[in-house]
Amino acid sequence: MSFIAQHVRHAITDKQTNVVIFSATAIALYGYDQGMMSLINTNHNYLHTMGIDEESPIVGVIVAVYYLGCAVGAVLFSKLADTFGRKKSIFFSLASASLGNLIMFVAGMKFPQAALPVMLIGRVVMGLGVGGIDAVIPMYSSELSADEARGKGLAQEFQSNIFGLLMAFGINLGVTIALGKGSQWAWRTPIIVMQIYPVLLMAVVERLPESPRWFVFNDRQEDAKDALCDIYGDEGSDKFDELVEQHEKEKDDHVGYLDMVNPYHPQFHPTMVTIMCQINQALTGYGAVSVYGPQIFGLLGFDVRTSEYLTLGNYTSYFFLMTLAWLLIDALGRRHLLVQGSVILSSSFLLLALFGGLAANAPKLHIPIYIPGVIGTVILFVATGAFGIGWLSTVWLVPTEIFPTTARAQGTAISVIIWGLANFAITFLTPVLFNNLDYFIFIVFAATNAVAGLWTYLYLPETGGRSFEENQQFFKDAGEQGTWRVSKIGKGEYAKMQYPNPKDVDGENIDAERVPLLSRLEDQIPSVE
Repeated sequence: MSFIAQHVRHAITDKQTNVVIFSATAIALYGYDQGMMSLINTNHNYLHTMGIDEESPIVGVIVAVYYLGCAVGAVLFSKLADTFGRKKSIFFSLASASLGNLIMFVAGMKFPQAALPVMLIGRVVMGLGVGGIDAVIPMYSSELSADEARGKGLAQEFQSNIFGLLMAFGINLGVTIALGKGSQWAWRTPIIVMQIYPVLLMAVVERLPESPRWFVFNDRQEDAKDALCDIYGDEGSDKFDELVEQHEKEKDDHVGYLDMVNPYHPQFHPTMVTIMCQINQALTGYGAVSVYGPQIFGLLGFDVRTSEYLTLGNYTSYFFLMTLAWLLIDALGRRHLLVQGSVILSSSFLLLALFGGLAANAPKLHIPIYIPGVIGTVILFVATGAFGIGWLSTVWLVPTEIFPTTARAQGTAISVIIWGLANFAITFLTPVLFNNLDYFIFIVFAATNAVAGLWTYLYLPETGGRSFEENQQFFKDAGEQGTWRVSKIGKGEYAKMQYPNPKDVDGENIDAERVPLLSRLEDQIPSVE
């Protein structure tokens, strides 16, 4: 049997692979929306139908209100995930996203005077569904992944997120070129094409395994055992015993949202880590780059159509560079990727401010405008890759790894809430910053990236290569030692990535720095037995 055929068979029959493929497709839905709105915002028929002009702050409101829906959806569907199961919650999240998408598609068709409120309603309803997907999918896939492969699985899912972004922008650009910015179908077509994702996913969600952790924590032990054996084969029985043992320790712990933000509650510290991860991701500025890509390239001196082509090229590069994310996240660790990503991003944005200024003043300086434009484009491509590898999937992974089962749904919901609110602010303010700061906006992003990197270095523990229970021990140790500084807790051991010892495969994990990087990378390459 050929190598490709083996992988196809493996993808069809292996339950963990099924979960990764399903989760990746669901996360692509979130990426599709970001790419979808970028060119719709400049479509003349769309702006006329909504009764606004291109400089109107309402353009940003329509984009940003979606994130408020995401925040509400995260709470709603996380509650459903705990009450009715991960799979049912995912199904209804997809149904909400599908309904919201249909409402957006018909906005202004029958009743032009109601186009704007209908579009806003559609954005919110779709946001509810995507918020549920963003909260439940990472939790679900993490609960079904092995400890040493959680990062890889989620990074692969977020590579699919970029595929959704690329697909949406590509369709957008294609229909815009073919039909022109004056055609309603140049903006309605990309919207309705998104239905592929929720409809396809709703059709197959029932075939996936339910989370064994959810079964155990709802006193359905036999179902949990069956699910574990279905997922892990002969190892399922051992994993069931471990899961039941952990359940006995946690079953009397009831954690509510108010507990999570109570400074005296044990879950306050991991909650603040989760909140800061999402705030720091927003501070990188890449929510703005994803939605307003053509305008960003416009600051480097390119005309509208060239900026659109460059944005498509940037998203394509982004997609392929995300391969490095899933190769590195379980080899180097979360902290390493985040901190190094911030260093590269801060440096890149400072350089973009320089070359943006040169592009804006090229005639006065008597230099060809294409020189700063080309150099700035290369830098922006590098910065986008650095964000994807370092900051895209890691901040979604951390909250799935640091909470006990009794608080994991609430923790991932809070992660999405903060993501929604932070991106609401960023996407709403970015057009205003464009209009008032011009290329100086890059200096703002350089500073905010430096803040994000510094906080991460000081306060984010390394969760890679550790079990859920080992990660929770960090917060217990922090409470006992009275500090949140990672370097001062447990003699700094939580600042280091843990990795299986190649010389003692049955022994405990060791500091990843003691394992050759090439060996770690080889372990991340997929193989089929």
